Amino acid sequence: MVEIKRILYPIDFSECSYQVLPYVLNVAEKYDAEIYLLYVLDDLRQFAGMHVPHTSISNFVEQAMVESEKMLDKICDEHLQSCPNFQRRLVMGDPRLEILKMVESEKIDLVIIGSHSRRGLERIIFGSVAEYVVKNASVPVLTVKPTE
Repeated sequence: MVEIKRILYPIDFSECSYQVLPYVLNVAEKYDAEIYLLYVLDDLRQFAGMHVPHTSISNFVEQAMVESEKMLDKICDEHLQSCPNFQRRLVMGDPRLEILKMVESEKIDLVIIGSHSRRGLERIIFGSVAEYVVKNASVPVLTVKPTE
């Protein structure tokens, strides 16, 4: 029998991420599973040597971390208070790799992630985190396509 005790819910604060939430909550309730809410802030420190007007990269990253914490607070307060079992994480790095790292480090059983359904140039530029996770995760991945 399949046991789902740990669900990873990566979020990027897009509308698509919020449309995934009902699926996460439903599966977590059905299996009495713990939800791991993860936001990965892209690591912009690679641009530290460049001249950036008005602010430094380190100040920008620091402010982005503060704002990301606030967004996570809001999601937890508005959507996860009824869920007795959840953890939240904020990390910096490549979202694709950080998701896979968390799958292994926390012994995740299932990843539930939104798919933006980007096409053409937008997909080439931004890539697909969901596709990468589906292809490389060691556990099942449920992708949720956003509604129009």
